[in-house]
Amino acid sequence: MPNNFFMVTPAQTLTQLLSAWSDGDKAALEQLMPMVYQELRRLAVRHLAHEREGHTLQATALVNEAYLRLIDQKRVRWQNRAHFLGIAAQMMRRILVDYARARRYAKRGGGAPVVSLDEASTLSAERASDLIAVNDALTRLSELDARKGRVVELRFFGGLSVEESAEVLDISPNTVLREWKTAKAWLHRELSDPIAARPAT
Repeated sequence: MPNNFFMVTPAQTLTQLLSAWSDGDKAALEQLMPMVYQELRRLAVRHLAHEREGHTLQATALVNEAYLRLIDQKRVRWQNRAHFLGIAAQMMRRILVDYARARRYAKRGGGAPVVSLDEASTLSAERASDLIAVNDALTRLSELDARKGRVVELRFFGGLSVEESAEVLDISPNTVLREWKTAKAWLHRELSDPIAARPAT
């Protein structure tokens, strides 16, 4: 039997530390933070890698904001890595949409953005409108089909892979792919409609 048969994987370690932190273990929190930060950075880099050239919202800014919000989640009873990834995806969606709304508000002369992303990070007005339109369409989709909405949130806003999304939702990767394909088609139709795609005022 290999010597490393009983070695704990990084995912298992993350799960154990999340559980210990939920139980009030402050030492676990100190070990957990670097791992949490790296997980967030990996998701952010993957998400922003799909942005068109010239998009200047940096992964570091997104990670820092998500990190600060996540470590402040004192009421969350962390269950495992999948639970963490799901919450992280929701957090990134809120951050990106909040920042997009603030960016558009500032563009209209409403003052400076109110979110705390790095000041050097900017988002084009066009991209801000795109993000808000997708978010609004996703909200409508979630009302019709909650699971498809979660798949889009995890994949689009959280940057999770098919396998990670399947882990979070406790479904098969094939089901994620099927839901993702159907959801993308629905969103494309929704966003192609000038009325449906019109940004909220």
